[in-house]
Amino acid sequence: MKKNLYVMYAIAGLQGMVFYGPVATLYRQAQSITVFQITVIESVSLLFGILLEVPWGIVADKIGYRKTLICCSVLYWISKLIFWRATSFPAFLSERLILSVALAGLSGVDSSILYLSCQGKDCQKVFGLYHSFSMAGLFLAAGVFSVFLQDNYSLAGLLTVVSYGIAALLSFVTTEVKQTDMEERKSEPIWKTLQLIGKDRRLLLFLIAVAFFSEIHQIVTVFLNQLQYERCGLERSTIGLLYMAATMLGLLGVYSSSVTKQVGIRGSFLLFCGLAAVSCFTLSLTQNAMLSVGGI
Repeated sequence: MKKNLYVMYAIAGLQGMVFYGPVATLYRQAQSITVFQITVIESVSLLFGILLEVPWGIVADKIGYRKTLICCSVLYWISKLIFWRATSFPAFLSERLILSVALAGLSGVDSSILYLSCQGKDCQKVFGLYHSFSMAGLFLAAGVFSVFLQDNYSLAGLLTVVSYGIAALLSFVTTEVKQTDMEERKSEPIWKTLQLIGKDRRLLLFLIAVAFFSEIHQIVTVFLNQLQYERCGLERSTIGLLYMAATMLGLLGVYSSSVTKQVGIRGSFLLFCGLAAVSCFTLSLTQNAMLSVGGI
């Protein structure tokens, strides 16, 4: 089970190595994809992913977490391969749709493998480390881009393909995990699960809040940040360095459990969601470089 944790950390680090990350929007614009087309692709991708969440959950329960992880890791790699060679709107859209399939499959499966592998002990610390390894991979890739690649978008795409290919191979090394106390119980019908969620108002609101929060974080830190930086007149080399700085802050996820112990779960949500709201409000009003960097 410990081996599972180490392999999952390695996979997170490798899948964090998106070498074109600092210029994700500029990369697409260089291939004649407009910001409007990017938002259309993201919207379709999000809807597709939402529709696949429940079916993938059923499949994962049927075939096992390990096989689901392997399947989705390979699809993840294929999406990066398509992205590297994409030069048109249909190609970028197809890449994102395949990515949605992979992410919907991995959603819940990775956390389940981590939770069962650590047997529920120090699980928030384990999740924090998993997130931090992903951020560390992103930081390393951003550093390589800023120092060595810069405007070589094609090589950045190729290196990302290689990194995700290794991650896909590592997924074959994982060991299947089972929730032993549930083995003798029959799975609840999916309609019953959805019915229970619908009746639990607090859980439903929580799920909606997390969905909004995650998507806003994705849009701001991956796509809109570069446009905001360019609007402030910053150079691309500077954008790369700022991306590294923002990624370093992501490494602080390992301390999230300590913050939660201090201020509580409710306090943590209010703190971090409040910071996000203030950041978005600031970014919508300013063209000042310092305020923009702070907000992002």
